[in-house]
Amino acid sequence: MAIRFVTSNEGKVREAREYLSEPVEQVDYDYTEIQHDELEAIAAFGAREAFEHLGGTDPVLVDDAGLFVDVFDGFPGPYSAYVEDTVGVEGVRALVATRDDDRARFRTVLAYYDGDEVATFDGAVQGRIVDPRGDGGFGYDPIFEHDGRTLAEMSTAEKNAISHRGRALAKFADWLADEPAERKGPR
Repeated sequence: MAIRFVTSNEGKVREAREYLSEPVEQVDYDYTEIQHDELEAIAAFGAREAFEHLGGTDPVLVDDAGLFVDVFDGFPGPYSAYVEDTVGVEGVRALVATRDDDRARFRTVLAYYDGDEVATFDGAVQGRIVDPRGDGGFGYDPIFEHDGRTLAEMSTAEKNAISHRGRALAKFADWLADEPAERKGPR
């Protein structure tokens, strides 16, 4: 059985393959990303839609992630991509700089759907918002510092070792190992 990871990001697929013993197949399908305040609801909706669109046989895995800034009650959270596109990464840094609290976290929710029920798994990494540093990564990585370095200052291996997605994938891998075989196969 292959798990179809619905993403256009090859880096996410490589990371999933590091954590999962099952084969992971990348599927580039642009599912509807609903507007919702909860990552779980967005990922679960996408997983159900992708499963049906892809024929309803092999399980699918969808992820949704966001940057949650404490001083803004978790905003931008599920709206992180929109905020990055409109305000920009440096705009987010400038907004946080006007406040006394720079704590934030990256959070990912994975949604696995096999035609029966959606199972979700979350992971988070704590940090703080800082002036941009580093040439690696993407998105908010240059302004998100964890243990003294921004994610953009880390190698891919270092970033994956502490990543929010990696933490969610580890929980998912444990769950898969404990699930009965009949739940893992095609419906």
